[in-house]
Amino acid sequence: MVYRAIGLMSGSSLDGLDIAFVEFQEQGGHWSYEILEAECSPYSNEWRERLEKAPGLAAKEYLLLHSEYGHYMGRRVNEFIEKYSLQYKVAVIASHGHTAFHSPGEGMTAQLGEGAAIAAETQLPVVSDLRALDIAFGGQGAPIVPLGEKLLLGEYDFFLNIGGIANISMNADRYIAFDACPANRVLNMLAADAGKEMDEGGQLAASGKLQAGLLEKLNGADYYRKPWPKSLANEFGTGFIYPLIREAGLSPADALCTYTEHIAVQVSHAIAALQSLRPLQENARLLVTGGGAFNQYLLQRLDSHLSPEGISTLVPDQKLVNYKEALIMAFLGVLRWRQEYTVLSSVTGAARPSIGGALWTGQEA
Repeated sequence: MVYRAIGLMSGSSLDGLDIAFVEFQEQGGHWSYEILEAECSPYSNEWRERLEKAPGLAAKEYLLLHSEYGHYMGRRVNEFIEKYSLQYKVAVIASHGHTAFHSPGEGMTAQLGEGAAIAAETQLPVVSDLRALDIAFGGQGAPIVPLGEKLLLGEYDFFLNIGGIANISMNADRYIAFDACPANRVLNMLAADAGKEMDEGGQLAASGKLQAGLLEKLNGADYYRKPWPKSLANEFGTGFIYPLIREAGLSPADALCTYTEHIAVQVSHAIAALQSLRPLQENARLLVTGGGAFNQYLLQRLDSHLSPEGISTLVPDQKLVNYKEALIMAFLGVLRWRQEYTVLSSVTGAARPSIGGALWTGQEA
């Protein structure tokens, strides 16, 4: 069977809306894919600010933004379809939305971008609210991508996505994944202290000096001692980690150097913990995607921790680096369309696997 779908992803780094048009083929239970078209539709300063401040809105204003942002997403999809002449080629759209709240311990998660509004704008079937059912079954609702990794990218041993939050997955008989630590969101905030939008390639971090005292405080955060399944809300990075770094009174270069090392340490600790659960394997391969895969200094620090353990870090082609999450959103939409599981309970800790996602039918019967 062949399926063509669009996946939408808005990450916590707030750089823009990722849109990917993907062709999937399924033969005898084996899946393959090709990203046919993909782009990031950048947010204006206004939209970036509105999404960032959404958690502080009153209920009515939040729901109005939820609807407005859904219509905004639908219009961006229509522009994408027009640009690449995809009329009548898209079977389903799957939207992750933009996470405003994530509190699985309280049984709640919320992503902005109303699926009904996207469906109304595009007049296509739309799958949204991909995390909600897993949360209702007592799971973390995150990470959301592991089933796609398992079925589409099964030749790798580990997966690391370095976005606003870094999450790690182990591909084994028992598939395990969890959020490792805040990443690009905090790095970008520290770069902004130096008047930069981001630390291009990690150059500023590479010029700084590691501050051991701060690194020890960062590594001592309670979250890192919790067992999996576990996941992070954006506020852990913006409301706890970033203020902790600022209190140290470091130069931006030293702060970036120290926090980059923190990411490398936490990822290596996570992988070491996962390695202990399976037979010793030489030459294990870690696939690195997300915006952090372009941070050369971070990759060097990761390699320095992982290569002695026989783990090689691999960065794929630029399209997969940038659009892996949008690719997997499209895939989860296809699985939902087929009434197949979209979430692994071994990852999230839910009572059972589930077929997650609300389906909105935008076209006429």
